[in-house]
Amino acid sequence: MPFTNLPQMFFTRAADLSTRPRYRYRAGDAWREVTWAETEARVLAIAAALLDDGVRVGDRVAILSATRPEWMEIDLAILACGALTIPIYQSSLIAECGYIIANSESSLALVENAKQRAKIDELTAHGFELDGVRQTVQLRRVVTIDDGDGPGSLRALLERGREALPRVRPEIERRIEALGRDDVATIVYTSGTTGPPKGVVQTHGNHLATVEAALRTGLIREGDVDFFFLPLAHSFARLVEYLGIAAGTTTAFARSIDTLAEDMAAAHPHLVPAVPRIYEKVYARILAGRDAAPPLKRALFDWAVGVGRARSRCEQERRPVPLGTRLQAAIAHRLVFARIHQLLGGNIRYMTSGAAPLAREILEFFHAIGILILEGYGLTETTPSLTVNRPDRFKFGTVGLPLDCCEIRIAEDGEILARGDNVANGYYRRPEATAEAWDPQAWFHTGDIGEVDAEGFLRITDRKKDLIKTSGGKYVAPQKIENLLKMQPHVSQAVVIGDNRKYCVALITLDQEELARWLAGRGIEDVRPETAATDADVQALVQTEVDEVNRHLASFESIKYFRILPGDFSPESGELTPSLKVKRKVVAQRYGPVIEEMYA
Repeated sequence: MPFTNLPQMFFTRAADLSTRPRYRYRAGDAWREVTWAETEARVLAIAAALLDDGVRVGDRVAILSATRPEWMEIDLAILACGALTIPIYQSSLIAECGYIIANSESSLALVENAKQRAKIDELTAHGFELDGVRQTVQLRRVVTIDDGDGPGSLRALLERGREALPRVRPEIERRIEALGRDDVATIVYTSGTTGPPKGVVQTHGNHLATVEAALRTGLIREGDVDFFFLPLAHSFARLVEYLGIAAGTTTAFARSIDTLAEDMAAAHPHLVPAVPRIYEKVYARILAGRDAAPPLKRALFDWAVGVGRARSRCEQERRPVPLGTRLQAAIAHRLVFARIHQLLGGNIRYMTSGAAPLAREILEFFHAIGILILEGYGLTETTPSLTVNRPDRFKFGTVGLPLDCCEIRIAEDGEILARGDNVANGYYRRPEATAEAWDPQAWFHTGDIGEVDAEGFLRITDRKKDLIKTSGGKYVAPQKIENLLKMQPHVSQAVVIGDNRKYCVALITLDQEELARWLAGRGIEDVRPETAATDADVQALVQTEVDEVNRHLASFESIKYFRILPGDFSPESGELTPSLKVKRKVVAQRYGPVIEEMYA
């Protein structure tokens, strides 16, 4: 049956699946499972405490935390009160937190730990500065998740909620019953690759439309284990959260991005949603292992990949795989690929990719080794999906077919436009930005350039605002070049510059693990990135990889010069968004003198 709001969906599924595990997480060396009934009890207790604390329908409650089970429970509890969840990335700087709390008019905040609490304390004591103007932040209450039994802890909140629940439960049920699909569920602030973040107003109906359409694609089914590490402040992760609830999955929470490999192997997931940077790193590690292997093992690996590619081509073209290829593929899996599968848990049916483009070579490589990555596309404004490749209908190099809850079209200038039940209606308190992004016919202008092929698959060619126009009048798509550079063994990140310039140049960061291995092979112990960046041999190594990329580019888009930066980009340094997309404007400003030197 179609649900009318998100908490109704959760409580209905909890009643259906009460004794089954809703999620699991690592507690020491073991996994601990929490049932649907236990999760429901915790959500109700948090909701009761919030309601008893005076949270009204329509109030804004901020969550400043990394992804963890409590994030999901707090989110559902806020929604059950008829309030709005305001997610904030744990990597956000103090001023960014202040802007989101002030702009959303949040009155409460739940924060993860002492580090995040310190940001809020700084804001409430001193405010923050925006455009040279100091602004204040006022919060009625702050709760710290990791605060033991203290009065401001989540544990204390749960205790108060359990005591209050018999008294306030009828009011919780009344508020859930009153929520409709058009009611606002959350305001999600964009990562802000350009300028201050905009708050996207997402309704219960926006989320439900995407969830219902995603269920119909056959991506996930009841009883599956989905693997969770993406930041829940990002709409892609929220979709996975709600999709898992609707489907009836068990969510396995990773401890951190640093423990992904260990946690994935132990969780045995069926579905892994990730962003391209994760696949790029796994791809690089596999190829590095191949290169370090003895000649016989390298030859066996190359043979197996060749067999896998032959099988993959048949499946991509939707034609039968010849018996001989099937037999060889089974041998290749047993001798070579089975170990890779085991390192990823051994049960993976699909992996999904979103938030940024993934190179076709990586998609085809993973499919050759027996892992299908289904790439999709969407934005925070589309809650957050528009298209996705299906398990039974996929095409590498595209982001799939439109979900059946929305429609897309290509404008005359190539921009992708979208309209549908999953598309939000605008930005909170930003009427000018709303009018710029949504036209009078309710078409949302994505800012991405793309094309639809004869079968209806969407292909993204670049960001409208990211297209480079050289001083010679040639248009260059930087993401294509950057993806080629990032596929080189020793390159971690790359940013291509060239707008209104005579030629294109690149800023490059090094893959520290691969670089350390390369240096160790030459007896060099100093592997510090700032030292390696100026080393003549490292410069020559990267030059060969840039030359390899240039072989596949037209002369006007080839990289004439590059500079190696003294460290990698990160969300903490402000050069990456929390979903690991490069903030081009920040990088260009920060390394302006380095860029100018290449044009001197």
